[in-house]
Formats: sequence, structure tokens, C-alpha cells
Amino acid sequence: MSSHRSAHDDADTTTPPPPLRHHNAEDGTRSVRVTVKLTAMIGGPLFLLTVILHPARDGHDIAAGAQWYAFTHSMEAISLLVQATCLAGVLALVMNRFGSRAVTTLFTALAGTMLWFGLIVFDGGHNPVTAKYAPDLVHTSKDIDVEGGIIVLAANIVFPLGCVLLALLLNRYGQRWAGLLLGFGGVVYAIGGTASLFGFGPHSVITSVFEIIGAAPYALGYVLLGRTFGRAPQLST
Repeated sequence: MSSHRSAHDDADTTTPPPPLRHHNAEDGTRSVRVTVKLTAMIGGPLFLLTVILHPARDGHDIAAGAQWYAFTHSMEAISLLVQATCLAGVLALVMNRFGSRAVTTLFTALAGTMLWFGLIVFDGGHNPVTAKYAPDLVHTSKDIDVEGGIIVLAANIVFPLGCVLLALLLNRYGQRWAGLLLGFGGVVYAIGGTASLFGFGPHSVITSVFEIIGAAPYALGYVLLGRTFGRAPQLST
């Protein structure tokens, strides 16, 4: 009896426990690819839509439609956050596949997107307030202080730079059209959003023309970017 119990106990102590179920690395990569694809498909077109719906830029019109002005800028800011999520996903996918230059490029593009997000948030919150009390100052050089100038300058340098570097990177790995659309669109949109605005004044429609001409290929470039990195296998090195 005791020998039977001892053998049974020995069997219990030597039998290995059932293996733990580890998370499959491929499942994690697939989730990132799906996220990249979805955020690209949402972030690019939503960005274009908000640019098309952008209201008039002079102070009197902004004061008359302050809520709509704030709403469109809030939606544009959301689209930029979605784009940043897309870029972060791409960065995660290529971190161990491409060289350090590619990682630096993606970090620059991500930083530029977040800086432009800050610019849009600042614009959407600051201008309706200024338009209420001093509409003639809105979107003029007289309304730029040190804090606002830092945001505007940093965004207008890093955002188009990130788009150009991303275009060069994608072209290097065979994604010429996605790179061309993102690079060209991002630079033209940035020029329209600031240089054209202050150059021609808030009453001019040239700013809207520049922004839409830039935002359309930029949005399409994001869609192509999502399709490229949203499928397996990834780009070959």
C-alpha cells in the first residue's frame, strides 16, 4: 500500500506541468499591421476632409463662426493623432529590419506630425478668442508672440522635413508613389498653411487652394503607406 502510494507520489512530482501558452509574436505583428492599415485609411482621408471644410480665415468670419472653426480644427487634430499612430506602428514594424537611418527618418516624421498637431490645436483655440476681441489681428504677424512663434516655426520646419525624408526612405525601398505623394503633398500643404497665409493675407483664397492641392496627394500617400505596411510580408531590405 505504501509502496503504491510512494510510486503515485513520485509520478506526481516528476510529471511536468502543462506548458504556458505564450503570445505568438506573429499575432502581435499582425495586430500592428492591421493598426497601421486602419489608421492610414482613417487618418489620411479625414485630414483631407477637414482641410476641404476649413472655414474662412479672416478674423471677422472666424468670430461669426467660432464653433465651426474650433470643430474643424479639432477634427484635423484628431486626424493627425491617427496619422501619428500609423507612423508609430510603421516604426515598430521596421525597427529591427531597416537601418538606423530609417528609424531616424520615421522619428522625424512622427515628431513633425505631432508638432503640426500642436500647431492645429493652438490655431483652433487661439484664433476664435482673438477674433472675438481683435478680429483684425487674426492670422497676421502682429498676433504672433514668442510662444506661438516657437510652435509655428518648429512645426513648419520639422513637418515638411519629415515628409521629405519619409518620401526618400519609401523611394529607396521601392514605394516610389507613396513617397512622392507624401513628400510633395506635405510640403505643399505646409507652404499653404503658413507661408501663403501670411504672404497673401487671411482674405485670400490662395491659402485654401495650396492646402487642398497639398492635402489631396498627402492623404492618398497615407492610404498607400497603410496598404504597403498593412500586408505581409513587409518591404524587403
